[in-house]
Parts: sequence; C-alpha cells; structure tokens
Amino acid sequence: MTDSGPTAGTPDKLPVRMLNDRILVKVDAEGDRRSTGGILIPATAQMGKRLAWAEVRAKGPNVRAVEEGDHVLFNPEEVYEVEVRGETFIILRERDIHALASERLEAGHTGLYL
Repeated sequence: MTDSGPTAGTPDKLPVRMLNDRILVKVDAEGDRRSTGGILIPATAQMGKRLAWAEVRAKGPNVRAVEEGDHVLFNPEEVYEVEVRGETFIILRERDIHALASERLEAGHTGLYL
C-alpha cells in the first residue's frame, strides 16, 4: 500500500493554524542568568514558583489582546508543549496569560519597561 493524496508525506510539511483562543509561543532562552547584583544563577537552580516570558508566534481567531511578536508572561507549570518543524513551542489559552509586553502598548499605562 502506498501513500498518496494531500496528506501523503511527513506532517512537518502541513500548514498549522491556531484555533479559538489558543496562542502558540516560543519560550525565551532558558539558560544561566545573572541577578541584578551580578551573581550567576545556573539554569538548574530551584526558584520556587516562577513565571516565564515567551514570544507569540501564532494566535487563533478569537484572541483579542495579543498580537504576533508580543511577549507574554505565563505559568510554565500549566502548559502543553508541541514540536513543529523541529522546534518546541508551547500552546496557551489567552486567559492563562498574566501580562503582556509589546512596543505597541501606550507608554504611561504600566510604569514598567522591559
């Protein structure tokens, strides 16, 4: 039996579309980091409950506040990982996002800058 038709071949070649309120994000590099005092903190150090930043790569049609290229803050303990074309991404719901960082946001609303 041979493969034929539009789904023949590897699934890596199929286009991906996010549905509903789902957001596909790429986690920022998780390696060693430095404290504000200059102390090197290894990636394996336990930090308790720590939120993580990720860049939005795709979004579903019902996502309202987030755009592709934005950075979002989320809880990394409550995520689904998926591999697409050899890269690991995370799928979130819009309601699971705690904060948003973007150049398109108006200055003066938060008082914080990343």
